[in-house]
Amino acid sequence: MDPKIEMQVDPNEDTEWNDILRAHGIIPQKEPDPTEELEELLQEAVQKQHENRLEGKDLDELEALEDEEDEDFLEEYKQKRLAEIAELTKKSKFGSVYPITKPEYKKEITDASNESFIFLHMTLSSNQQSRLLSAIMQRIAPKFAEIKFCEIPANRAVENYPDANCPTILIYYKGDLVQQYITLTQLGGSGATIKDIEKALVGAQAVKDDDKRLEINQQDEDLAESRMLRFAKKSIRSSAKDDEDDDFFD
Repeated sequence: MDPKIEMQVDPNEDTEWNDILRAHGIIPQKEPDPTEELEELLQEAVQKQHENRLEGKDLDELEALEDEEDEDFLEEYKQKRLAEIAELTKKSKFGSVYPITKPEYKKEITDASNESFIFLHMTLSSNQQSRLLSAIMQRIAPKFAEIKFCEIPANRAVENYPDANCPTILIYYKGDLVQQYITLTQLGGSGATIKDIEKALVGAQAVKDDDKRLEINQQDEDLAESRMLRFAKKSIRSSAKDDEDDDFFD
């Protein structure tokens, strides 16, 4: 009989022989390379970012990409935006701040929330934060006309309601109270702005965080444009300086 020859096998090597041994359970499966895993994850992230590159762009922005994007791919997103606009237009039936009374509460708030988000301000006319919130609501109600903004004096809604709890914000949807704020402490206090109240709408999912109407998104776009202009001016100055240096040495 031929003597058996013992072979040394490195289980970490990527060879065809090792693949056969692994398939038969003779050597353990090779541990995944963390670097390869990371590269795969990064590649997936890049691919996903590329596939979703048109998300959040409005019709004007999509029109501007006609020479850069595949026509069918671009048209798909245009139709998606048109459908979103049509749906939003259908829902946009409010646009003002509506005063309500206690007898109207169930119909105008609880029941109405089955059709749309309701933003209710329980007010106190002598309270500084209540007056501030009322002013902000007058500004944002026309912008988010698919949301019903309402006001009711707190002591008429709830007997003996504490003045210290005013203003109180209640956000309803589908018959449920989905968000509430007692005073504006969590929303900027006496320094609350439109942006702070919009954050409350986003937090309640009444508005998507990438909605172009949000002030924070408009500010981000303005900031990006400002940075781009500053970069362009800096590049022009740098180019001009290089030209001057070249002239000096000629």
